[in-house]
Amino acid sequence: MTGPQLKSGFAAIIGRPNVGKSTLMNHLIGQKIAITSNKPQTTRNRIQTVYTDERGQIVFLDTPGIHKAKNKLGEYMVEVAKRTLREVDCILWLVEPGTFIGAQEMKIAEELQSIRVPVILIINKIDTVKREEILPAIDRYRKIIDFAEIIPCSALRHQNTEEIIPCIFKYLPYGPMFYDPDTVTDQPMRQIASEIIREKALHALSDEIPHGIAVAIDTMKQRSGREGIWDIDATIICEKDSHKGIIIGKRGGMLKKIGSNARYELEKMLEAPVNLKLWVKIKKDWRDSDYLIRNFGYDKKEI
Repeated sequence: MTGPQLKSGFAAIIGRPNVGKSTLMNHLIGQKIAITSNKPQTTRNRIQTVYTDERGQIVFLDTPGIHKAKNKLGEYMVEVAKRTLREVDCILWLVEPGTFIGAQEMKIAEELQSIRVPVILIINKIDTVKREEILPAIDRYRKIIDFAEIIPCSALRHQNTEEIIPCIFKYLPYGPMFYDPDTVTDQPMRQIASEIIREKALHALSDEIPHGIAVAIDTMKQRSGREGIWDIDATIICEKDSHKGIIIGKRGGMLKKIGSNARYELEKMLEAPVNLKLWVKIKKDWRDSDYLIRNFGYDKKEI
């Protein structure tokens, strides 16, 4: 796939936490890359995924949500999001269908007003409101920014999402592809494995442990042989003694559940059997430690 007719470029997906950014990106790419959870701020790194077809290539950057930072990890996430917006060819801003525009949306609108890049407004979750409520929401947002396009859709139910890819291509420059046509992400395998385990932990745990957990992959090796079994040892890091007890659960039940759910997802991704061992460690206030944040893969130098 070469030639001047190809278009290639970068598209950032932004929006306040929990608006469906990762769900949309996973759907557009056609497989699971970003972790999804009903707990906000689950995306911590700028996840780069790649969509390729006969028109060219779109490199998606799924940014952490722009929000008020409460600790050093939060500051890192906001910095990643802001920097991403200055490096792309178009921006997809995801919002929910409502006429009330909250403080977080207004903060994003302020950021976007100073950026000279086409902004496509994606009104997600239209399956959660009546059809007649969608137009007033479009009207309300149209008043604050001059959007290149506005697309109402439901990423979860795959409603009207087929409009999005052609719309992005419209705003990309002509040029060669950045990645091989079969590339889906530039995330290292270990990073994806750690995100899958963290997602399963977030799904299984109660609100008592919001997002104060990280996952470190200690070892990840594939055995030689016909089956090609993967041995993965990982540690779930939490901030408090009480959290450790909840993560392990009664007679280790919770940790077994997290491990079993993560193993299923990892085997699908690696297309081979997985032998997964999980441990739990306490690192008090790790989200405020520059050293530990860097250790768990969130390095400001790499933004």
